[in-house]
Amino acid sequence: MAGTLTPQREAAQQSDEQTKSDPDLPWITIVWNDPINLMSYVTHVFMTVFGYPKAKAEKLMLDVHRRGKAVVSSGTRERMELDVATLHGYGLWATLQHDS
Repeated sequence: MAGTLTPQREAAQQSDEQTKSDPDLPWITIVWNDPINLMSYVTHVFMTVFGYPKAKAEKLMLDVHRRGKAVVSSGTRERMELDVATLHGYGLWATLQHDS
């Protein structure tokens, strides 16, 4: 019986180690479309907050406008929480989630 338990224990240990090492990465910040903010304003916010060049900021803004959302940043959970709070400060609807 001990032989059948050992692989299960090893699998459980590996699973626990993966969970412990991966919880921070990757997290993503998503900006959602809203009927309030002008497209030019959203582009401006992306350039200001993330330092994106105008072309990239416009592409992300168009994704938000046409697809309803866009991933605008990725990184640790703490960093994405900061990005979401910053975007909320600019009046944008943003959320974070674990990227799977």
